[in-house]
Amino acid sequence: MGNPKSEDLEVPDREGLQRITGLSSGRSALIVAVLCYINLLNYMDRFTVAGVLPDIEQFFDIGDSSSGLIQTVFISSYMVLAPVFGYLGDRYNRKYLMCGGIAFWSLVTLGSSFIPRERFWLLLLTRGLVGVGEASYSTIAPTLIADLFVADQRSRMLSVFYFAIPVGSGLGYIAGSKVKDVAGDWHWALRVTPGLGVLAVLLLFLVVREPPRGAVERHSHSPPLSPTSWWEDLRALARNPSFILSSLGFTAVAFVTGSLALWAPAFLLRSRVVLGETPPCLPGDSCSSSDSLIFGLITCLTGVLGVGLGVEISRRLRRSNPRADPLVCAAGLLGSSPFLFLSLACARGSIVATYIFIFIGETLLSMNWAIVADILLYVVIPTRRSTAEAFQIVLSHLLGDAGSPYLIGLISDRLRQGWPPSFLSEFRALQFSLMLCAFMGALGGAAFLGAAIFIEGDRRRAQLHVQGLLREAGPADDRIVVPQRGRSTRVPVSSVLI
Repeated sequence: MGNPKSEDLEVPDREGLQRITGLSSGRSALIVAVLCYINLLNYMDRFTVAGVLPDIEQFFDIGDSSSGLIQTVFISSYMVLAPVFGYLGDRYNRKYLMCGGIAFWSLVTLGSSFIPRERFWLLLLTRGLVGVGEASYSTIAPTLIADLFVADQRSRMLSVFYFAIPVGSGLGYIAGSKVKDVAGDWHWALRVTPGLGVLAVLLLFLVVREPPRGAVERHSHSPPLSPTSWWEDLRALARNPSFILSSLGFTAVAFVTGSLALWAPAFLLRSRVVLGETPPCLPGDSCSSSDSLIFGLITCLTGVLGVGLGVEISRRLRRSNPRADPLVCAAGLLGSSPFLFLSLACARGSIVATYIFIFIGETLLSMNWAIVADILLYVVIPTRRSTAEAFQIVLSHLLGDAGSPYLIGLISDRLRQGWPPSFLSEFRALQFSLMLCAFMGALGGAAFLGAAIFIEGDRRRAQLHVQGLLREAGPADDRIVVPQRGRSTRVPVSSVLI
């Protein structure tokens, strides 16, 4: 890469954005609202299963390791399909890709609610197919927001978009537990989101318009960026240390949130059973759903508080410290680890103390969501962003929440095998296995500290590339610029020598 002198990044005003994108500010905000609704719906569906997990275990007569496999199969499918939609999202109409994926996801989710008790493998299959819809949306939606807004406007809109993750997760617990209570059957909990998914497809089709890729970040005289090959995109991303390290940090976030999302309500229920505050969940009885409801409310509140707090702290610190984003992410992860550990350690003595420590730990953990997305968008050029989103999804889920629910359940089962059967042994086994989350949080904080070292240079290189002031030289690129008929053209060095 060269090192030309650069101009500051032009930040268009409201009229400039409307002229570039062809969309009014009100229409752009409405598009973000629709994307936020669909994001909320995605996470609501994902955690509805966790809200009725004790009932699913009882219905299919499965253990902790098989229960963890439900989430692992879904995340694995989502992870494998993400690069496919990332490639398509950088090259084809993003709106239609999302419409097709969400429609398919809604149908499969509805079908999963009619599976008989002797077909647990079919439940695993349908949860895997649900990953098609989520992969088609999660890799593409943030890039639409990036093509509608820049600078602080983009950060604010991303924070609104990522509010939907914790809020949708919490609503999934709440909807799962309350719909089950009202209907008297956990299957109805899986039939709520498909109907809302039909509305999501209609809104997406009628409201969302495709903005030009990267136009809001270019100088007026700069030519539009052209997509490069998929392998060239991957090579460029692998040479971007800020992207790699922030993705590793986000992997730790995914590991912790994936483990807590599936196992926290079950752990809290076992804690209350051991404390004598609630009866155990026995075959033929409906399991208590109060802990799923409370944990869902905590997830909603901590998500709104954490995402908003993280974005605001980062925005203020960015004025004096250009490394603010990864440093805030590191502080959130390193700060959440001791509180999550204390929530587990106190569960045997006080359920109230456990909820307090969970509240603080999840608030600090939620500070990462919008900031990590913003980091990706400003260190990666527009024509590679969907691929970068896909790569980050693959990495974070492969090493994070694809295996963490199953791993926690497997450790719990192995610990219980060496202890006499009792409600206390069930509680202790899950308690010890969940302590792995605190350790992973500390590793993620270290990765974000590493990203802070490289963030300034990587961001500037991306800006220069978008402005047309910097060009990436490929391994076989031996061309130079010579004038031809009043214009510049690139020819091989060998041609000039001849």
